Order: sequence, then structure tokens, then C-alpha cells
Amino acid sequence: MRKLFVLLSLVFVSVQVLCQIPKAPDRSEGEGPWSQLILRGAILINGTGAPPIGPVDIVVEKNRIVSIENVGNPGVPIKEGRRPVLKAGGKEIDCQGMYVLPGFIDMHGHIGGRAQGTPAEYVFKLWMAHGITTVRDPSAGNGLDWVLDQKKRSAENKITAPRLYAYTAFGMGAAQPISTAQQAIDWVRQNANKGADGIKFFGASPEVMDAALRENKKLGLRSCCHHAQMDVARWNVVHSAKAGLTSMEHWYGLPEALFEKQTIQDYPLDYNYQNEQHRFEQAGKLWKQAAPPYSAHWNDVMKTLLDLDFTLDPTFNIYEASRDLHRTRRLEWHDTYTLPSLWKFFAPNRESHGSYWFNWGSEQEVAWRENYRLWMTFVNEYKNRGGRVTTGSDNGFIYQLYGFGYIRELELLREAGFHPLEVIRSATLYGAQALGAEKDLGSVETGKLADLVIVDANPLENLQVLYGTGAISVTDKNEVVRKGSVKYTIKDGIVYDARKLLEDVRLMVEAEKKKTGETIKQPGIR
Repeated sequence: MRKLFVLLSLVFVSVQVLCQIPKAPDRSEGEGPWSQLILRGAILINGTGAPPIGPVDIVVEKNRIVSIENVGNPGVPIKEGRRPVLKAGGKEIDCQGMYVLPGFIDMHGHIGGRAQGTPAEYVFKLWMAHGITTVRDPSAGNGLDWVLDQKKRSAENKITAPRLYAYTAFGMGAAQPISTAQQAIDWVRQNANKGADGIKFFGASPEVMDAALRENKKLGLRSCCHHAQMDVARWNVVHSAKAGLTSMEHWYGLPEALFEKQTIQDYPLDYNYQNEQHRFEQAGKLWKQAAPPYSAHWNDVMKTLLDLDFTLDPTFNIYEASRDLHRTRRLEWHDTYTLPSLWKFFAPNRESHGSYWFNWGSEQEVAWRENYRLWMTFVNEYKNRGGRVTTGSDNGFIYQLYGFGYIRELELLREAGFHPLEVIRSATLYGAQALGAEKDLGSVETGKLADLVIVDANPLENLQVLYGTGAISVTDKNEVVRKGSVKYTIKDGIVYDARKLLEDVRLMVEAEKKKTGETIKQPGIR
């Protein structure tokens, strides 16, 4: 069974590699970098957990922040004598009344897929339009060489794209299924030599997992894991963390580590993992089987992970349809920004991953709401005790659209109990720390790279202003308007008009609808 599962995993990865999506075209968007760029009069949320401060002038030279100057006090004219002088050839942007944040980091961003019909340009522009300047690609689904090419071109700013971190799916490209510790060690070394930034695991035998994780850690690479049900009974998140895993995806493997009255998930006797209705319906009942919050075992598992400096990347948003299918299916941006091919992929389908709506209703949703309550309790308390929680989206599945789903992840951290400043820290500094990139990324501080987000509304008061569609508001004249949406995304000192990037996506979708004659229709409605 072990060899069969490993073989099936390799076949799945191989199919992904063969189904590569079109790469991003040469960059035609963005201005800069300039010898000097000054953001004038902004209110700064620096990503460290510090409260907002402003007005400040932020000075960038080429692609580095060189100074942050306090230039006055709220409600009174700015003291011009305090302001840094614009040098010849420089550029300044009036940011009065606007908020500047670090570029967002998506720790779980798949770069589209052939099955979804999503070219890289579409995905990258949706990310950049929402202020996402760094993305970890967990599993390199288009192939490691493909991702490394896009990573290099993004680093050189030859394409409009976030910075990319390539975490290869364990076993990708292996000549044969990995079934021994030595095979695992050899593959991990080869993966590092190819230039991967880390590994994404789904599970394997304890012998293989232990060897691979320890070798990967020895080489200085990072790792993440979706502890899939086929192997989690014998290897859960505590085993992985002790062997050297640096972060976990979703929550699989955590409830299993919290079992007290059983050793295996309470599967119905007709359960079939390959049937995703079974898989996800039963997943929604799993947290109820774990030790209750704040119990002795619950606390022991949390302390173990905290002591190991382990990172949780929950991806709350990607399962939200499980607790409220109607809401997620009717999200307002689908009509305008979701490609018809992606919409078809989302719809009930026994073959498309994450399209498990064969017989989904109130009973499943009620169970999932309780699942969320218990899951969020653990994540919030982990944060409260000093643990690192990051933001990942896993979009392109389950009715979650790239970029938009990431902002929803921020809202769901808020629902879990995070203060808005804690949410922003998870989306920025903690992501950079989890990637080992905090020297350059994750906060607005002197010496760091100029990856910034500019918003003309306060995201702490309402995180929904970060959506590309903005947040609904009413003027003093009782006119309904939209406020917010990211105004500028700055990466490496290059300024991108975020709303223009979103408009490019709208035109792509419109052109595809005209070409195919397909529109967004609700499932089963003719």
C-alpha cells in the first residue's frame, strides 16, 4: 500500500508537470525604480506589530528603504523643513491620507494550473493587484524548472510578478518511488542542488519522512507539509516538527496529534479517500475528535510546537465553502474576474480536486462551522503564546480566487481573534521569518527592500478595503460608493498601479468569455 500511494503521488506530480501553464509575458507595467523615490505624508503600518504612525516621508533609493522621516502631527500642516529633499531624477508620490504597509506574503500560492485554465499572467496580476509581493509555491505544480525560470525573471523584474519561493513536491522527478531512507536523502540533496528553496511534503512512511526532513534541515532548506490522511495515522505534525519540518499547511495532522481516546480518525466504514465528498465531509468532523481546548494534552502539543519554533499556515479561506457554500459560490468578484474555465473547475465534479459538492448541505456546513471554531481556537491561542502564524491562500480551488481569497484569509484571522495589527504582522513579518527572509522583507524599516502596499483607506478599521473591489460605503450625500482597494503595489522600488492590473484581468476574462461564449452560471441552472 505504501509503494502504491507513493507511486500515485509521483504520477500526480508528473501529470502536473506535463500540464504546465503559459509563462508570464515580458513586463510592460510598472514605473521605476528611480534613483530616489519618496512617499510623502503617509500613515505607516510597519508590520512589526507597532501601531500606525504618521505623517511620515519614506525615502527609497533604487530598491531599498533608506530613511523614514516623521514630518509632523495629524491634523496640522506638515512641517516642510523636516522633509527629505527630492534629488534630481527622483520621483515623489503624494500619500497624504493613505496607508503604507509592507508587501504581503502569501505562504501558500499555487501558480494556476492547466485544469483551471489560468495562465501565469492572470494569477500574477491578481496577486499583485492585492498587494502580494512575495509568494511561496508549495509543490511547484508546473515543474521546478518552470517555477525557477519565473522566479529568476521576477527577481530581475522582467515580468510583472511577486517574488517566488519554490518548494518542490517531495519525490518530484525521482526515477522511481522513494521507499527507503537513503533514497529520500539522495532525492533531498538533488532537490537542493537544483536550486529549490524547500520541500512540500504530503506524507510518506515514518522512515522516509524522518530521513528526508532531517537531511533537508541539515542542508539549511525550509519545508512545509500537508499531512494527508493516507499517512497521518503513523506520522502526524508532532513527528514532523521534531524531525525538522518548519511549517504545516492547513490543519491536517494536528487534530491527529491531539487524539486522546483513539489513534485513527473515526472514518465511516464505507469511506473512500478518493471520493472527495467522503474526504472533506469527514474532515469537517475531525476537530471534535481531538482533545478539548486548554486540556492537558492540548496544551502539551501546543507547547511542543512552540518550543520547536514551528510555524502554522492555516489557510482558513480555502475551506470556507465547506461551512457556507452559497456565500462563497456567490462572491461578487466571480462574475467579473473569474475565468470561465476556472469557474467550470470549481463546479461540482467527481474528478476536479476540491469540487466535492455532490451532496453538500446544512448538515455538512453545521459540522464545518464547529470545526472552524475549534481550529481557530488553537490557532489564536498559539499566536497568544508567542507562536508564529502566517497567511496562505491555496487559491484556485474551492471557489477561492487568487488575490481575493488571500484578503479573505486576513479577515478570517480577524475572526479567529487576531487584532488587525496581528493580522498584518502575520501577513508580512511572520511570513518573511518563516521563509528565512526577514533581513530583506516583511516590514517597513530602513535597509529593507522596497516592497510596499499603498491603500487610500484604513485597513485596520476594515480589512475589506484591501479587496480589489473595495468596501461598500455611503457618502454624506447618501451616495453608495466603494472605498479602498490597493492603489499602488511597490516591488523592488517599482511602482505598479494595482487597479490597472485588476483591469487587465477583467479584460482577460471578458475576452475569454467572448471567445468561448461561456458565462458564469450557478451549478445546475440552465
